[in-house]
Parts: sequence; C-alpha cells; structure tokens
Amino acid sequence: MTWRPLANLLLSSLFEPPCAACAQILRHPLDGAVCDRCWASLRRGPSLNEQLHGDHAVDWIGAVDLYEGRLRDIIHALKYERRRSIARPLGALMRSSGALLLDGADVAVPVPLHPRREHERGFNQADELAQQLGLPVAPLLRRVRDTTSQVELPADARHQNVRDAFRLRQGYGGPAVGQVAQPLPSVVVLVDDVSTTGATLEACARVLKAGGVKEVRALTAARVVTGRR
Repeated sequence: MTWRPLANLLLSSLFEPPCAACAQILRHPLDGAVCDRCWASLRRGPSLNEQLHGDHAVDWIGAVDLYEGRLRDIIHALKYERRRSIARPLGALMRSSGALLLDGADVAVPVPLHPRREHERGFNQADELAQQLGLPVAPLLRRVRDTTSQVELPADARHQNVRDAFRLRQGYGGPAVGQVAQPLPSVVVLVDDVSTTGATLEACARVLKAGGVKEVRALTAARVVTGRR
C-alpha cells in the first residue's frame, strides 16, 4: 500500500523513534522496535543446534545466536523494557534456526515464570516466543519456587538454585484430584529466551521425563557459551 512508506517517513522524521537495540533512529518504525541492521547482524543458520549425550535430560538444544552484542540488547528490550512486539520477529528467527528441532515435535512448552514475577512483568517472554514457532503451545509446567535470577548466580550454584523449582501442572502425567490425568506428549520442545549453563532447561526436562515424555528438545533465542551445560 502506498501509505505505508509515507507513514514510516513521517513517524521517523517527526518522532525519531530509537531502535530498541542500537538506539539509532528507526527508518521503518511501523515494522517493529528493532532496525533492519540489528536483525541482519544475527546468526540465521542451524550451527548452534546440537545433540546432547550423557546424563542430560535435554536431548537436543538449539539457539539463534550467542548471548552477546545486538541479540543481548534485543532480549533485554523484550524482557525488561516490555517491548513485546519483538517476540514475533525473534520467534520467527528461532523457528528458522531451530527447524530441525521443531520437526516432528508435538508441542512447544514455555519455561514458566513464578506467578509473582510474571505478574510484575505482565507477561512471560518464553510463552511469547513459543507462540511463534508453529507448534501447539502447552503450558505443562509450573514454577513452584520463586528462585533467584540465574544471571545473579555463579555457574556452580545455578543447578542447585532451580532444583525442585518446577512441577507438572495438575492434570498431566499423574494422579489428579477430581479428574483423570492426561498423558504427556512424546516429544516436546522447551522454549526460553536464554540458556546459560542450561540448568533451568535441565530441571524442566527432568520433570517432563519423569511424567512420561520420551524426548525433550530445547530451543532458545540465545545461548551463553560456558564450560558446562
């Protein structure tokens, strides 16, 4: 439509809205809160997808890019500046980069926030991202402990921090009060914004597998490179 370029020009000239990542003036503000240059700087291939072995409860893990540079700025804007419109293009990148992980999966399962934290933020960024992946979204998990933010802890403390922090939602994978429990799907994709040591994903995966899930894959927007997952 002919009005859109003109509207973008007027909005950019009159209000000079900044990109949520680099703070440069958005030339196409109607297209979102992040400029084309910042999106173009992100990895778009499957090279961060890998199969895990050993005692990992997560079988496969994937991410769009490393948690640094513009991607870190984009995720920060989504989570802490509440720029929820970012979830759609970021989720689209996750869908592209994680196509192999999504193939054949039954549902996407967002990593839950504690109810208090979700109330304070107003949304769960993992759920916003999961909605963009082309799979049914199933909130199979709940967080029962309001844990310390993982970014505030050293790597060695993160697994302990999330131990026993998650449970299956009532009615799934086991006895339920007043109803018949629903069986869990066979293959699920855990979804979160960032994986650091992978402790949160592992804690969620162990709960899902204890409930009967056969395979757990994990897909995040970003990954921190550490010596362990």
